[in-house]
Amino acid sequence: MSKHPELSQDEDYPEDSDFYVLRLYVTGASINSLRAIVNIKEICDKYIPDSYSLEIIDVYQQKSIAEQEQIIALPLLIKRLPLPEKRLIGDMSDTLKVLNGLGIAI
Repeated sequence: MSKHPELSQDEDYPEDSDFYVLRLYVTGASINSLRAIVNIKEICDKYIPDSYSLEIIDVYQQKSIAEQEQIIALPLLIKRLPLPEKRLIGDMSDTLKVLNGLGIAI
């Protein structure tokens, strides 16, 4: 799922822009995964509308991607851009912690 599906590769975004490239790794339709999806979408829509790409990856369906990313805990949000890259684990229910992890000042 992407807010801007026409731009799916990290290389399509300038590293110094305010555009956020996010990947959320989940485990199927578990409660924590569903909560993380809803929470991160609400946070992004409220605080960085039209300025993000969110790709949701089910590690049960795409095991090779999880191995490449060396994922050890789920749900996991990876902020690719803007740099520096950050990783947040959990259901994204603590809005202030998520905003801080993404480098978003409110």
